Amino acid sequence: MPLQFFVTLTRDVQGAALHPQSGQLWTHEYGPQGGDEVNIILPDRNYGWPVITHGREYVTGFHIGEGTERADVTAPLHVWIPSIAPSGMAFYTGNAIPQWQGSLFVGAQRGSLLARLELNGNKVVREERLLMEIGHRIRDVRQGPDGKLYLLDETAGRILRLERP
Repeated sequence: MPLQFFVTLTRDVQGAALHPQSGQLWTHEYGPQGGDEVNIILPDRNYGWPVITHGREYVTGFHIGEGTERADVTAPLHVWIPSIAPSGMAFYTGNAIPQWQGSLFVGAQRGSLLARLELNGNKVVREERLLMEIGHRIRDVRQGPDGKLYLLDETAGRILRLERP
């Protein structure tokens, strides 16, 4: 299959991962004061920025743009309000924690957490917030060859390994 390039309008992409079954590019991006998003990036799509967003202006707190949805704009799969400042993401396909297979994991710099998004096809059906008790910024998320999840703990400058709960 030839390499294809396409243009799409998004904002500040912070993480990207290829879906293990479909091969689709999934991203997450920052939104101003709310409106961090997860999207599937498809050719010739308009993802709204800066006209359609869930974010608010930093100084006044007023909504940005015209609203949160419009017929010609591709809606996000998931939105965080307030912002979690997402960073790093990975689909979990390992066997070390079978109940997490097929989940999308997103690190957070704000809120100090690891978000586990349960998926049903291309829909986010549930969010579970993990590791909030450590209170550290999670900069990156990767699945290791051993099937475990590894996190870059930016606050403490260490790598965390998640194993079966």
